Amino acid sequence: MIAETIIPWVLGALLLLTLIMLISSIKAWRELKRSPYFFLRQQAEKRLQQYSSTSFVLLLMTVAFAAYAWQAPQDTTPRVATLTNAKPPQAEIVALLDRRAAVQVAAVDGVAQVVTVVDVLRLDGGAGPASPQLPAAYDRFEPTAPLNPDTALGEVLFSTEINDKYEAKNPGRIFPQGFFTLYATFSYDAMADGMAWAWVWRYNGEVVDGGNELWKYGDDGPGYIFYGPEEGFQAGEYALEVWVNGELLTAGSVIMNSAAALSGN
Repeated sequence: MIAETIIPWVLGALLLLTLIMLISSIKAWRELKRSPYFFLRQQAEKRLQQYSSTSFVLLLMTVAFAAYAWQAPQDTTPRVATLTNAKPPQAEIVALLDRRAAVQVAAVDGVAQVVTVVDVLRLDGGAGPASPQLPAAYDRFEPTAPLNPDTALGEVLFSTEINDKYEAKNPGRIFPQGFFTLYATFSYDAMADGMAWAWVWRYNGEVVDGGNELWKYGDDGPGYIFYGPEEGFQAGEYALEVWVNGELLTAGSVIMNSAAALSGN
């Protein structure tokens, strides 16, 4: 090894420099004692201080380097181990990584717009596009206005705060567990007062909250829905569906996982 051949030379050089400084210190000390003149004694004293300090520093460096060289060489050979019993990733993290969004194209003012329809995994546990059903508890009103061909709801963004324009502040898909209010914001176009709309919250696929009423918020604009369970948000997936006249027009989901949120995933 190259390091092993250099170590003796470096150690020898440090010892030699230390010895030279010690000899110089001794000579300066002798001059200090023998000089009959004050000015010469003062110069000799300064040299003695310089040589002594340098000798002390070199001696410490020599001792430290010798201690380092005396250590057993470390094995730096890279090793890779296969973990046959590794802990699998949590299901909610896998779900987040494997998420696929289904979209539809709707014409708004004559321009094709991509509208997110489903941004959650299949709620019935299968693989493929989701086909959730509107629960009867949230389908209690008969619409007085038909669904327009151009009616569309935008992508759902989740956040813990919204501004005065009903826009999400720092939206995300992963949040820590705990007690807070979760806001779901979205845009809407070509709506009409009298349409029957519903919102459904699910936790790991199970319905936990929701609402249903006749629309009374105008044709277009921003909208939001909020949710804050009394027991706090638990680890897992929370999904929101927004229905209009019995049709699912937009949906989204978030993962509640404190470890993942803190790691920045």
